[in-house]
Amino acid sequence: MSNEWWDEFFRRFRRFPFSFFEKYWEDFFREFEEEFKRIEEMVPKELVREMRTEKGVERIIGPFVYGYSITIGPDGRPIIREFGNIKPRLGRRPLELKGEREPLVDIIPEENVIRVVAELPGVDKNDIQLNVADKVLTIKVDTPERKYYKEVELPEEVEPEGAKATYKNGVLEVVLNKKKAKPKGVSIKIE
Repeated sequence: MSNEWWDEFFRRFRRFPFSFFEKYWEDFFREFEEEFKRIEEMVPKELVREMRTEKGVERIIGPFVYGYSITIGPDGRPIIREFGNIKPRLGRRPLELKGEREPLVDIIPEENVIRVVAELPGVDKNDIQLNVADKVLTIKVDTPERKYYKEVELPEEVEPEGAKATYKNGVLEVVLNKKKAKPKGVSIKIE
């Protein structure tokens, strides 16, 4: 810090020791309030609701969800998967806020199938939209109460026609048949 700042600090402290702290507390709370207003402006409109209460109209902002899952991959290295609707940033960069949450998803490759398990609490099975193309499974829920969205990268190509899905107690399970490998080239018979 500069010497000017320290000079000002000691000059104010000697004259009015408690008023010095009052001024810096006021500055601290003012900056804190400005930071909250800045964050509030970044919030997607879908995450802001107004409710009438006995005290008047109350603004409800959120929910904000962030979490991560750590598993050990087949190569022994950790696999970290984030979920939620908020992505933290390093330094002074702003947070990334989304209107929809990213559900926690596990991908379980088996011999002939790929099993995808996703946590989607608080929705009806009729509200879940699933789409599979090439090596990507898209999970989407768009209701007034809950919004989820996730594009799941699959480890192999799958047969979309034979896919099966179940939903029970907030857990979605999708079973996708792996695409059978076609022989490369054509066999030629020798005469």
